[in-house]
Amino acid sequence: MSVQHSEEGEVPVRRTRTEDLRLQLADDIVRGVFAPGDPLDEIGLATRYGVSRTPVREALRQLAASGLVEIRPHRGAIVTRPSEKRLFEMFLVMAELEGLCAGLAAEAMSILERRELAKLHASLGDLVETGDPARYALANEGFHGAIYAGSHNEYLGEMTQATRARLAPFRRAQFRQSGRLAESFHEHDRIVQAILAGDRDRATREMRDHIGTVKEAFDRYIGGR
Repeated sequence: MSVQHSEEGEVPVRRTRTEDLRLQLADDIVRGVFAPGDPLDEIGLATRYGVSRTPVREALRQLAASGLVEIRPHRGAIVTRPSEKRLFEMFLVMAELEGLCAGLAAEAMSILERRELAKLHASLGDLVETGDPARYALANEGFHGAIYAGSHNEYLGEMTQATRARLAPFRRAQFRQSGRLAESFHEHDRIVQAILAGDRDRATREMRDHIGTVKEAFDRYIGGR
């Protein structure tokens, strides 16, 4: 199990070996280290990443849900990727779900939750200064998660989190683009200000726009490779 350290005073985020491997393998697929159609041999991957076959098997199963891996019965796993149309549809649904979360959060968040959101936002600003995409991506998950929870609608939160998990490899990739951390932070700032002001319509609109920009940033990143 690895420990990803948060900002001073915050509880470190712990990840299992399977989670670490899933993130690394997903990033390598998105970056083109593994191309569509490449076989993913469990023994070879275990050797490459220095783990046993058990976390490899579980990571591949999880990545299949994101459309990055196809597991073929009795023939092993191969690299695949969602079509551009499929990705567009996924991001479109993500924008609507997160927009709904932000709008509800603007009305439903408690004073304590609003303060925590502002604190999380400020910590992201600190990470922009360090220029560490991996740490920013991790903290970014916490920021969005706080908004899901702040909607006070558990079913919506579950659906949004599930959709986010499927898009996670593509959302993380955008942070490698030059200047994207600062852009993301400024987009977050508009969302936070709308939520803190209790403006449901503006919070919804700003979050939808943010997710749309995430998709555009991912497209630019992939197109520039």
